[in-house]
Amino acid sequence: MSVIDSLEALEALYDTAPVAASLVKVATQITPHYQALIEASPFVALATIGPEGLDCSPRGDRPGFVRVADPRTLILPDRRGNNRIDSLRNVVRDPRVALLFLIPGSGTTFRVNGRAMISADPDLLDSFAIDGKAPRTVMVITVEEAYFQCARAIVRSGLWKAESQVDPATIPSPGAMLAAVTAGEVGGEAYDREWPERAARTMW
Repeated sequence: MSVIDSLEALEALYDTAPVAASLVKVATQITPHYQALIEASPFVALATIGPEGLDCSPRGDRPGFVRVADPRTLILPDRRGNNRIDSLRNVVRDPRVALLFLIPGSGTTFRVNGRAMISADPDLLDSFAIDGKAPRTVMVITVEEAYFQCARAIVRSGLWKAESQVDPATIPSPGAMLAAVTAGEVGGEAYDREWPERAARTMW
């Protein structure tokens, strides 16, 4: 296997200058058009880094769940999950974060790089309440870079095409995967059968 181990070798393979639009689209704040993308998105991948390494975690909620507090500030609620809090642990120790927003039906994705802090301010938490349930914390993100990404990856993947949708029955279920890694101590058919009701009960 040929390994590229220097910037010179890497750049020799990509010797064409970046397309001008890929550079000029980078902003240091959320523009009105960029805010429209955030408000249309029900899903964001959150990347963080800490002493143990990297983490990339899915975040999903109703469209616009990431609030644009001002052009330099985003607020992301931490909804119910598995309580591993890997991303939050990382941010407490290293504030650098990256976000990738997806918009169903659109090939355009949106990226934000910045620095975050965790807040448990009661009034702020209450402002994100759904069905009377507030998040335990919110992540307050200071924007350093913001830009949209072209549609090539979405187009190549056919992500939003109906024919690209996978039948869940054709891939391993969470219960099956848990049973496999725990020699049957956790998971199994009962886990899968009970999950929909458990998720509905603890969604917010």
